[in-house]
Amino acid sequence: MDSTQSFRFFNRGPSEAVRLVFFVILSLLLLFVDARYKYLESTRAVISVIVYPFQRLATMPGEAWHQVGVYFDTQSRLINDNAQLRKQHSEDMAQLNTLQVLQNENAQMRSLLGVPQRVNYPMQSAEIIYVERDIFKRKVIVNKGARANVQLGQVVMDDIGIIGQVTRVYPWTAEVTLVTDKGHAVPVQVLRNGIRAVVFGSGDISELGLRYMPVSVDVQVGDELVTSGIDGTYPPGLPVAKVIRVERDPAYPFARIVCEPMAGVGRNRLLLIVSALPQLPPRPEPEVAAPTDGKPVNPNKRKAHES
Repeated sequence: MDSTQSFRFFNRGPSEAVRLVFFVILSLLLLFVDARYKYLESTRAVISVIVYPFQRLATMPGEAWHQVGVYFDTQSRLINDNAQLRKQHSEDMAQLNTLQVLQNENAQMRSLLGVPQRVNYPMQSAEIIYVERDIFKRKVIVNKGARANVQLGQVVMDDIGIIGQVTRVYPWTAEVTLVTDKGHAVPVQVLRNGIRAVVFGSGDISELGLRYMPVSVDVQVGDELVTSGIDGTYPPGLPVAKVIRVERDPAYPFARIVCEPMAGVGRNRLLLIVSALPQLPPRPEPEVAAPTDGKPVNPNKRKAHES
């Protein structure tokens, strides 16, 4: 047979249609025998074991490409989700901080609403809008001024006690000098025993000083100082400070008494401006002795003569 001639299973024999029918019948017969008697089960198991490594090798490139695609897709999605979550977290934190500020102001406003019930003086609310730039001055600017009938000398307080005093008035704003300012003084008395004194600012926002008190004065740590009201400016009985340290040195004539403000001098933003107190009667003039000759004496001549 010529080597170039194509190989044929049947050189001579039945036609192709007959052979097709033969092989179909043979296949169906083998399928029936295998399904009925399980003759080829062990053969199929052996073949599957032999063919499995080739199947895995054939599927590995596709699976590797799929895993690479899944990895990069997951990585990109995680980066986007992470950036979105960070942005959402920043927005939530800003909203939370705003909510906390509003809650604090709401709580302070509720406390301020109860102050007029404890103090029998008309008041109006104000809000701090500026703080003095000079670090050595303890002053703030509030959003109420002459247009709101704010006057020099009016007392400013929060829901706890005295904050300061109005020292300058502008049309729409006013300057408030805090009690901690170095040049500010408030007449007070010790709530425990009624001792009168004057508390001075130290320039430190968290410290006041009770000066010119003798070493033997009955002032103790923890004593509360309230306004005495004898100056005609501060209403009596308003909390001012609490004694935190008392130093007594026999070598010095005065004790060193350190206090801390009871009000939120450096914390609160909402304040109350106490309206002017009732007008006190004028101070009595000093009595002038009657002359011996019955003539009235000119007070100016008397002063000159006394000097």
